[in-house]
This record gives sequence, structure tokens and C-alpha cells, in this order.
Amino acid sequence: MKYIDERNDLEGKVVLVRSGLNVPVQNGAVQNDFRIRKALPTLKFLIDQGAKIVIIAHIGRDKGDTLHPVSVEMGKHIDLSFMRRSELDTEKMNNGDVILLENLRQDYRETHNHDSLSEDFASMTDIFVQDAFEVCHREHASVVGIPKFMESYGGLLLKEEVETLSNALTPEHPALFILGGAKLATKKPLVEKFLEIYDSIFLGGTLQNEILAAKGFNIGKSVVEDGEVEQNILENHKVQDVIDVLVESSEGVVSTVSVNEVKDGDRIVDMGSGTTEIVSKSLSSYKTILWNGPLGWYERGFDAATVTIARAISKSGAKTIIGGGDTVAVVQKEGLEGEFDFVSTGGGAMLKFLQ
Repeated sequence: MKYIDERNDLEGKVVLVRSGLNVPVQNGAVQNDFRIRKALPTLKFLIDQGAKIVIIAHIGRDKGDTLHPVSVEMGKHIDLSFMRRSELDTEKMNNGDVILLENLRQDYRETHNHDSLSEDFASMTDIFVQDAFEVCHREHASVVGIPKFMESYGGLLLKEEVETLSNALTPEHPALFILGGAKLATKKPLVEKFLEIYDSIFLGGTLQNEILAAKGFNIGKSVVEDGEVEQNILENHKVQDVIDVLVESSEGVVSTVSVNEVKDGDRIVDMGSGTTEIVSKSLSSYKTILWNGPLGWYERGFDAATVTIARAISKSGAKTIIGGGDTVAVVQKEGLEGEFDFVSTGGGAMLKFLQ
């Protein structure tokens, strides 16, 4: 892939940049500016080059969601204008100007990858820069459509993501892969791949429920897909065991119990304190730690194990790479973002790349 920093002749060029600006917004204000900050190096590079910059991005899931709060937050770092695509006139732009266009997904052609949308953008700009790693696994117009019609490059963030995650596939040993979240069925190929290249794997969240169920443990009313796990995963010594779990009873009582003591009415909501302590103490023995996904039922507020492991990883002395929206949110809430070697903007995109 070619990257935009290979070019030094961008003065006066109209550069279309796909940025990843899908940030949480509440009451019209950005709640977390992580992705905005990560988008800035590419934009500042283009400004310094004297390019005319048009940013496209999406936000939220509702067609009515607006990027206006993002434009306000981004305006604290760079001068820019905010408008709808119908208002854009690149002929009136000066070198160094930056325009952020309204939510790309307000146009259904984006998610349906219609060539007409890609051609519209290609007709009004000179060069395309893909810098939204978080959506690079999507078959959308701004990912796979636009590059068919114009000269295209990766941005500085995309370059950093690709290089860092590529290096994670050839880690310094011993190496630990921590994978949380759900949907083991879709993550089995990833787990099998990392059993080959990493020294240890720890599975948390719903993934661990799958393992326990497949081993014959009672998991009560815990979230689980089918409880079917291949023997090459179940019997592999690299997959670390859990000794206890945090459960919520049918009466709403929360307690830590051994994996042998889960009752029919219990629901596993997090790792147990004993397992969390064992994992935490082992982290200093690794030279590479790669982590994606929460270890408990994060949406319900069961994040104690995730927080404890995040703190321990930040002090481990290993090369640390993390990703996944919920994981990153916990790290930022704890003020630990700067304690990791690399924090990816991708969740599903990160896993897709690694797989």
C-alpha cells in the first residue's frame, strides 16, 4: 500500500480524506475525543503541504446523527468549516483549507457501496486518503468504492495501525494474547492462528463461558452461543484456565464462586478475583501483550476484572497493544491510555486484520 507521506507535491490538490470520527456524543457534546486526536496527524500533514482538504466520516447508527459536535471538537485543534456535501464548492477553497462534510451515512449509497457516490466524490477531488482503520473491514463506498475511481493512499493513522498490528503477528516472546467479548464461533480462526504464534492465550467474557460449557461445567443462565468448541482449543495447554467467576444469582446477589459451584439460576458476569489475580501476576513474565475485548459483562457495569487487568498490563514492562471500543473506553476512564505502547482505533477491524 502507498501512504500519503510519500508525496510532497500536494500543494493546491483537493484531497478527500476518509477519517474515523465515530465518537460518543451526549447532549450535543463529544464525550471522548480519542479518534479525533488520532485523525489529526494526517490532516496536519496535508495542511502543511498546502492541500485543500475535504473530510468524510460517519457517526452513530441513526441516519439523523450529525457530525456537528465533532466539527466543534476538532475545531479546537485545527481551523475547519462544516457543511453538507451539496454545499461543497472545491473551486472556492484555498490552500490549507479544511472542510468536514456531514455524516456520510446519511446517504444510503455509502453503506450500499453505490458507484454513483464514489464517482461523485472522485469528480470533485484529486486524491483520496483512507485513514479510517476502524471501518476498513466494511464493504462501503468510502472503503472499497472510491479507490476504484481515483488515485488513493493510506493515511498516517492507517500506516501506524497496519505496521503495528503486522509486527504483532511476529511478536517478541513470550507473548500473551487476551481476547474478550463475544461470538467465539466467529473468532475461532483467530484463536487457532494465535495458538500457533503466541505462547499463551486468555479468553474472557462470553468466550470463556463457551469454554466452560464445552468442558462440562454448569454455567447456569450465562450468555453462551452453542457450547461447542473444537478439541484443539479445549485441550491446548496455551489456553489458560479460570478457577473462579463472578456470578449474579436469580435474586440479584453478586458473588465470586469456583467454576465448580455455579448454580442453575446463576449468570456469569465477570472473571473471579482469584483468576484475575493469577492473570495479573503472570503479566510481568511476557514481553508482548496483545489485548482486545472486555473480560466481563461490560454493558452491565461488570468491569472490575477488565480494570484490574488493564492496570496490571500498563505496569507489566511488556510491549503492549490494545484495541476494541469497550477495552479502550475502560483504559481511558482509568487514565491509562498513555501507558500502553499502542491503542488501536479498531475493534472488529483490528481482529479482522489480525485474522
